[in-house]
Amino acid sequence: MKLYSHEEVLDKVLGPKGNIDRDEHDANVQSFLMGEALKKARLSKNLTQEELGKIIGVKRAQISRIEKGYNLTLGTVSKVLKAIGVTASLHVNGIGKVVLS
Repeated sequence: MKLYSHEEVLDKVLGPKGNIDRDEHDANVQSFLMGEALKKARLSKNLTQEELGKIIGVKRAQISRIEKGYNLTLGTVSKVLKAIGVTASLHVNGIGKVVLS
């Protein structure tokens, strides 16, 4: 019996990187992971979703969507990070490091 790597399964089911379905899947995974990181940072500051929402001027439901990886923009991520006092950086090829906070 042959065992397949995760990458091989994704290639078979969604197509190789560069395929629209695969790229959409990869983007969704990255958004989910960013949402989880924001949730972890919020919890480390002992803030509820409602409290964070009040700080940045949105309802609790919007914080929930952000933490699930929906409606994520760099502006939103930056606003959340600043509200909870966390700094992050993003490396953009050809530009360099961009600090988000």
